[in-house]
Amino acid sequence: MNNNPTTQENLEKLIHKIKDVKIAMMTTVDDDGTLRSRPMKTQQSKPDGELWFFTGYESGKTHEIQHDSHVNLSYADPDDNLYVSISGKAQVVRDQHKINELWSSDMKAWFPDGKEDKNIGLIKVTIQKAEYWDTPNNTMVVLYGMVKAAITGEPAEGGENKKINL
Repeated sequence: MNNNPTTQENLEKLIHKIKDVKIAMMTTVDDDGTLRSRPMKTQQSKPDGELWFFTGYESGKTHEIQHDSHVNLSYADPDDNLYVSISGKAQVVRDQHKINELWSSDMKAWFPDGKEDKNIGLIKVTIQKAEYWDTPNNTMVVLYGMVKAAITGEPAEGGENKKINL
């Protein structure tokens, strides 16, 4: 059994954890250093460490990314006790081939002219670091951990927590 997973194995595990959490809170840095977060739908998460999002090409977040490309993505699935924080570098791109690949009909709500909308753009985030917390959602497992902690005086096990550096 491999007790020291490779960077690629860690990355694949991370991508697997967020694949069903469609909305991330994307945090960018405003010109004055203020952090700004907004919900963004992940269009694609690739095992090579790239995450893709649609955006208005002329928007506050694209200006912020062009000024400072550092972003944070926060994913949460409280029903499964899964929480993920990803730090990366973002890039705003206009790539018609990629737009065609990722397009879905629900995007028409934001881009009424469809895939050819003049304001359509993409944000590609390349993951640099990540951390996740994945806690068992079985109430009996959690209660057992709390009782064991109370008896032994050791902190309760909070489930799996891992930091990943790419």
